[in-house]
Amino acid sequence: MPETAKPKGIDSPRAIKIIKIMSRVNIRLYRLTNGRIGGTWRVGSALRKPVPVCLVTVKGRKTGNPHTIPLLYLPDGDRVIIVASQGGLPKNPIWYLNILTNPDVTIEVRKTTRTMRARVATPEERAALWPRLVAQYADFDTYQARADREIPVVICEPTP
Repeated sequence: MPETAKPKGIDSPRAIKIIKIMSRVNIRLYRLTNGRIGGTWRVGSALRKPVPVCLVTVKGRKTGNPHTIPLLYLPDGDRVIIVASQGGLPKNPIWYLNILTNPDVTIEVRKTTRTMRARVATPEERAALWPRLVAQYADFDTYQARADREIPVVICEPTP
């Protein structure tokens, strides 16, 4: 399969159901173990280091109900940087659409839970952050190559 081709079946109903189940299991284990289990994802780059995972809770734009998602993140001082890659699928993930409507989020990193405000990185910020994100998790470049959209980078900042 060419590197830019969409992985076969990644957006099939069965694949989506499996991803949702695995996410729920990850969230439960993450919270039960303070991130010792589920707090990292496989090795993400040539640096041979696992990629950190945080839990992001967003408010649904239609229902107002909270939804929690495990996501890879890049620590950046007191900020948390997340990527709306969805594996390079054509559409942005629902959590990203929710953030556009309701930018107040809760971020869990291991034992620490913080209320933060999410915003889309400016083009300049994205240009500066993208190489760091790819250095941490090389697949982001693969996802961007096969996506027909610019994958958004989201900056979560502490609320005053």
